[in-house]
Amino acid sequence: MEGVPEELRDDGSEVDSEVDAQNGEDSLGEALAALRGDLETAKQDVLYAKADAQNVRRRAEKDVQDARNYAATGFARDILSVADNLGRAVDSVPAEIREDEKMKGFIIGIEATQRELDKVFGQHGITRIAAKGLPLDPNQHQAMMEVPTDDHEPGTIVQEMQAGYMIKDRLLRPSMVAVAKKPD
Repeated sequence: MEGVPEELRDDGSEVDSEVDAQNGEDSLGEALAALRGDLETAKQDVLYAKADAQNVRRRAEKDVQDARNYAATGFARDILSVADNLGRAVDSVPAEIREDEKMKGFIIGIEATQRELDKVFGQHGITRIAAKGLPLDPNQHQAMMEVPTDDHEPGTIVQEMQAGYMIKDRLLRPSMVAVAKKPD
């Protein structure tokens, strides 16, 4: 190619540069598509992470609320026996002792203590379960015996042997009851 001016010489480099440009555009497009895919994946990962963090936060808030609401459950169960004994003591006082001037103040004090205990239970969400005259609810009542009777429908609670209690919406202690049944 001697004697041919440089600008007229065809050394094939233009074809190669066009092929290189075409290959460059293809690889650039592929790289761009890969980056877009990575971006979508990263967006999904961020959304999942945010949702997971929100679920963890909600679960922690619920655990804290439950701890506040039910922290006294063990203590409340223990103090129920004190309330039972206090109630039995008040119920066992005969009428003649209630009328005695020397004992009247003592009895009034015990009854006031019982009312105060009931008030404190109420302040902490501890409520007595209704039982007598209602149908047996195995979620709140524990049947201890059956009593044959025609006076009540079968399955109706006729006697409460031990009061049951709820703390907020959870069972603290079931009522121990006697349930009516048809006589034999």
